[in-house]
Amino acid sequence: MSKPPEVQPRPASTMLLLRQNASEFEIFMMVRHDQIDFASGALVFPGGSVDASDKELLGEPELFSASGISDPILLGLRVAAIRETFEESGILLARLRGSNELVSATQASQVEAAHRTALCEGKIKFAEILAEAKLVLALDLLVPYAHWITPAGLPKRFDTHFFLALAPADQVGAHDGRESVDSVWVSPRAALEGATTGRFKLLFPTTRNLIKLGKQPNAASAIAGARADRIVTVLPQILNVDGRRKLKIPAEAGYDGEVFDMSAEGR
Repeated sequence: MSKPPEVQPRPASTMLLLRQNASEFEIFMMVRHDQIDFASGALVFPGGSVDASDKELLGEPELFSASGISDPILLGLRVAAIRETFEESGILLARLRGSNELVSATQASQVEAAHRTALCEGKIKFAEILAEAKLVLALDLLVPYAHWITPAGLPKRFDTHFFLALAPADQVGAHDGRESVDSVWVSPRAALEGATTGRFKLLFPTTRNLIKLGKQPNAASAIAGARADRIVTVLPQILNVDGRRKLKIPAEAGYDGEVFDMSAEGR
């Protein structure tokens, strides 16, 4: 019997939206529906696959601000990150055309009320929403943070780029009630503690990125650190050592280790 072809990873984007409070910074995260076929029940960051409309939007340069970024692949990933974040949280990283300020919570809510459901259902394109509301996507505010590729041999694979961004100060965000059933602003510390107590279920990449992010003292330092860091692509290798499942990732990626015991991680 011939070996089935290797599943190719789908390009995807994930957004780590940060906000600062008095004592520590927080990240917007959502609990995935337990009937979803990927990451069911897990606490995750907003994100998803790059789709054809994200690439098509790049043909309308008046709809985005990219600060000199010209690579269409990188731009498409950023568009997908903002679109998915809007679909999954209602938070909109965009400016009114001709303005240097991000849209207010009131303006974002108006766009959300008019179009979010239709966008999630595929009844309207993101570019159409932006054109109607005279909005410009703030692609320039996204800072590359990490790059993870699902291990070979798995039935569903993603080639995911992670981005950091400061959330608009007055936009709170809320889960969509379909793919996700709850949402929370949570510090990296609290999210990791919740995984230990059983309050949250975290996937391995989420855990490692929360640990790495949690080393930063505040949101501004997290953004500055991401701008300065070199991103090392992580394509985990699945190992079986003495009957225990382990994952090996590049030590130089900055995740405090190279081989991780998945049974010890509880994943």
